[in-house]
Amino acid sequence: MIFEKIPTIRTSDELIDKAFRRGVRAATGKKSSSRASFLESQESMLLTSANILTDNLANISKKFPNFDELSGFYYELADILVGVDRLRTSLSRVAWTSEKIHDLTREYVGRMRGSPTPENLRKQCFGRIGSLMDSISKDLLLLNEARNILRKLPDVHEEPTIVVAGYPNTGKSSFVTAATKATPEVASYPFTTKGVSIGHFSRDDQRYQVIDTPGLLDRPMSERNDIELQAITALKHLDAVVLFLIDASENCGYTIEEQKNLLQEVRSQFDLPILVVSNKSDLPHFQDLDVTDMSMSTATGEGIEEVLSTLVEMIKEKKNDRISVQT
Repeated sequence: MIFEKIPTIRTSDELIDKAFRRGVRAATGKKSSSRASFLESQESMLLTSANILTDNLANISKKFPNFDELSGFYYELADILVGVDRLRTSLSRVAWTSEKIHDLTREYVGRMRGSPTPENLRKQCFGRIGSLMDSISKDLLLLNEARNILRKLPDVHEEPTIVVAGYPNTGKSSFVTAATKATPEVASYPFTTKGVSIGHFSRDDQRYQVIDTPGLLDRPMSERNDIELQAITALKHLDAVVLFLIDASENCGYTIEEQKNLLQEVRSQFDLPILVVSNKSDLPHFQDLDVTDMSMSTATGEGIEEVLSTLVEMIKEKKNDRISVQT
């Protein structure tokens, strides 16, 4: 996953302590009574400490992804969770501090070589480096907090996707399992309590992912807070079609009318192709509905392959329409 490479980000105090301890060790073997050796020990202490800091700070900037190159899905989720502009500002400050420490150290090393008191200059430089590190202490805390949050995002691939929607107990998770012929991976999703369920299947050497997002697309939009609505919006960035399941037996605990109303809200929220399918065709109270395009039973497997084939064709048509618009 794109955010997994971000390392743990140490606090300002932790980095300073690590750098200065390494600097002291580097100078230990260079002490002697001669002025040249003493100067060398002071330079070694300063350069080693500074290199530890500049390398660690530069590595932070490198390990965070370039947000301009993120997919729309991950960009929007990152913006909801931690604020992309805040991250960019902190990353810029950390990168600038790394360069400033490098330049400052080189300046002081040059001054130490012509000074009768190189130790005083080394201490002076340490003080200025400490001030620079203190100035980004909040940025480092913010970046580590963001790192911990972003690493928990689900591993959603940039590939053709089927997003499953509908009220609870309409058969969404059963469909994901049946369609992918495996137990789907359940990954944390910061906007729900249950996590996102992801499975995959292949057709004609093309892999497709099937996503069920319990807690997001299973109740009226009026019951959402702003963050949940933004999280739903992020799904629009996927190369996706929507499968909306209706329990036509009403065995799920929601009336046909309630399910139709949720369907209308999903239609208004998503500018994506939607296939409406009646599930539980094996049950005695199953009804034929004019609002649905197909029917199936996830319990018996009847109709699942036909539904999958239709969804695959919808994805292909969507891709062809996009290509024709671009040309």
